[in-house]
Amino acid sequence: MVEIQPLKGFRDYGPEEMMVRERMIAKVRTVFESFGYMPIHTPALEYAEILLGKYGDEGEKLLYKFQDAGGRTVALRYDLTVPLARFVASHPELKFPFRRYHIAPVWRAEKPQKGRFREFYQCDVDLVGVDSPQADAECLLVDSAVLRGLGMKEFHIFVNHRQFLDGLLESVGIEGKGAVSTLRILDKVDKITPAEMEALLLASGLGADSVKRLLALAQVSGSIEERLGQALALAGNHPKAKAGLERLGQVLDIVSQADPDAPICFSPATARGLDYYTGIVYETFLPAEYGVGSVMSGGRYDTLLGMFTGTTIPAVGISLGIDRLVAALGSRGETERVRSADVLVMCMPGGAGRSMAVATALRNAGLRAELYPDEARLKKQFEYADRKGIGFAVVPGDDEWKNGQVTLKDLSGGAQSLVAVPELATRLIGMLGPR
Repeated sequence: MVEIQPLKGFRDYGPEEMMVRERMIAKVRTVFESFGYMPIHTPALEYAEILLGKYGDEGEKLLYKFQDAGGRTVALRYDLTVPLARFVASHPELKFPFRRYHIAPVWRAEKPQKGRFREFYQCDVDLVGVDSPQADAECLLVDSAVLRGLGMKEFHIFVNHRQFLDGLLESVGIEGKGAVSTLRILDKVDKITPAEMEALLLASGLGADSVKRLLALAQVSGSIEERLGQALALAGNHPKAKAGLERLGQVLDIVSQADPDAPICFSPATARGLDYYTGIVYETFLPAEYGVGSVMSGGRYDTLLGMFTGTTIPAVGISLGIDRLVAALGSRGETERVRSADVLVMCMPGGAGRSMAVATALRNAGLRAELYPDEARLKKQFEYADRKGIGFAVVPGDDEWKNGQVTLKDLSGGAQSLVAVPELATRLIGMLGPR
């Protein structure tokens, strides 16, 4: 017998779920475009060599990689950033600065959990061709604007700088591959306890003094200026760490002037596990009661594009995981119910043509008008409207139609009135209010 369930880590979305997701994506797209970003599209499949070597050992294990019918080794895209790098490299006609957004599914063969699937949508913005504090700050402002646009009131954006982390690790004698593995441990700061962090660091071969300094990152506190100063002290005033913190301070100053209420905090243990980050890094979290990890993250990656072009092309970007956010809000009943239509036009016995004409006129006026597709009993049609949460119904009865009128019924309150057909759309728009 054929297995009719989706593969583990994959899922179907019904109409109501898709409406919620599409509404959220539409709001995200509006924010992206308000900052001047424009959409691009890249294929779901890439040559495997395009993706390999970009995500570290752990990320590489999660690639869906296989041979296609032509014997080529290909892989489903893991994220939208590496495909962007290939896109930029293969389009030399692009002019910088280049702002792009991309909203599309990606695939990772990781363990499914709440809000985390093997196929999921990412919503990315990237600013390519500029290395400046202003560009870094813009991504933080996009992050904050997106979550506010989605109705989120409680969230925190944690920022750090990879130069600071590199300098810190060098100051305790960690370089090369050891630095990469240590950064991956630090990146678990929001997922494990301090004791578990200490155990992992010790198991990696670090000495007790080095582990003590790294664990002290979690104790940094106070104002932004105080936190930056404490972090620099932990790094022994290392010049690389100092340069990273100075750049980060410039970015945070720009953000505070542009949006003093943006919930942004310097977090010296935030690392972002991917290998290609070179500068500022971001992680955005909802309150713990939502039960999900980071919902939006990113950073600066000035060397990734050069892997394909042979030249240095600076870039910074940020990515929203829409599926995780939908799951988090849905679990707390905070996703609004989305109706399929503003109004249901009843289909009257022998009057299908006039019902269709009314529905068409309402659509032409900008309303979402659903027509019941059969001459069923009115009770059945009203039950259908109630089941779908449609608030209004239009009944083009025989007698009313002869007088150029229809019956407009408010299904939430039960009130109804006769309305002249030419005035119907205006009346409905007024009753619906802002949408």
